Amino acid sequence: MSLSSVEMLRVTVAALMQVCGEKQTELAPVLQLTQGQVSRKQTGGAPYTLNDLDLLAKHYGLKSIDLLLGPTHAVEALKPGRRVAMVGGTQQRLYVV
Repeated sequence: MSLSSVEMLRVTVAALMQVCGEKQTELAPVLQLTQGQVSRKQTGGAPYTLNDLDLLAKHYGLKSIDLLLGPTHAVEALKPGRRVAMVGGTQQRLYVV
């Protein structure tokens, strides 16, 4: 089963938010929306527009097409330093005593 363009964009935005350490509240002003409107777009309750696509591409330093080629492509296309140092947690060293 293949995803529609809107579904692919939604999945890609979720992946980019994750690897960049962003929340919907941080993405909302980029799209000139409220957090609730971003949430509806991310859950499929409202579609992304071509204007949204352009704004997202500019925000992430990508081309619009990069966002439609899927999450793996978009994440790999990010410029160095755009990703958070560690996704989803902190790093700890374990020492043997």
